[in-house]
Amino acid sequence: MAEHNSNASAQEIHGTRLTARAVFEAISRDGEEELARSALSLWWSALAAGLAISMSVLGKAFFYESLPEAPWRGLVSNLGYAFGFLIVILGRMQLFTENTITVVLPLARHFSLRGLGKAARLWVIVLLGNLLGTLIIAWFTFYVMGTPAQIDALISLSKPVFDNSAGMMLIKAVPAGFLIAAVVWMLPNSRGFELWMILILTYLIGLGSFVHIIVGSAEAYLLWFAGQIDIGQVGLQFLIPAFAGNVIGGTLLFSLLAYGQVQEKV
Repeated sequence: MAEHNSNASAQEIHGTRLTARAVFEAISRDGEEELARSALSLWWSALAAGLAISMSVLGKAFFYESLPEAPWRGLVSNLGYAFGFLIVILGRMQLFTENTITVVLPLARHFSLRGLGKAARLWVIVLLGNLLGTLIIAWFTFYVMGTPAQIDALISLSKPVFDNSAGMMLIKAVPAGFLIAAVVWMLPNSRGFELWMILILTYLIGLGSFVHIIVGSAEAYLLWFAGQIDIGQVGLQFLIPAFAGNVIGGTLLFSLLAYGQVQEKV
């Protein structure tokens, strides 16, 4: 992305920041490159992202387990929620919710059925790779690595997710999709502050108990392994509404609004 950003900044800079048009161009070029990647390359990157994003669940639980009972316990433990996102985004791995904007912007500019098919192909590969990665880490944590105290903390933090109905799960997934799309949109203008920007916005997702399909899938799998929920709840109560909400927030709201402000110039 650094090369793309330098090209965009050479095209159009307002003060010390890239203009909306330059940001749009930079992200669109990234999206076009991702759409051109082979299925195997996308799959391994998505699987790595699923493994890495699980550090958000583990980081939050490890903080929580280590802290004393106090009113500020949640404020501090939610810092761990950002860990997986930092690894995935700065490591340029394929995360499904990033692609609700990255591959949508070039499609919005030049819509075609062929382009739609390529975007759908990427979404399917990346989503399945991400979900398999979180499944592997959840299994390894529950059956191999986790201590009893850590497992108790993970279950305690994951159970409130399923206090939500499917409809509320969808509603809480919308802001999570919007915020991850905002991260992608803001990266070209971060220039040296990427870590802090990702940390703050993803911390907000954890603090607000918003629903992110990939991070939340690790929590759902852990509860399934622990016998707290059944596989039907994983799919119907969580995965489907979380998918819909993240897409609404990332694509229908953020991506189309981002395109709307530059549509006359692209």
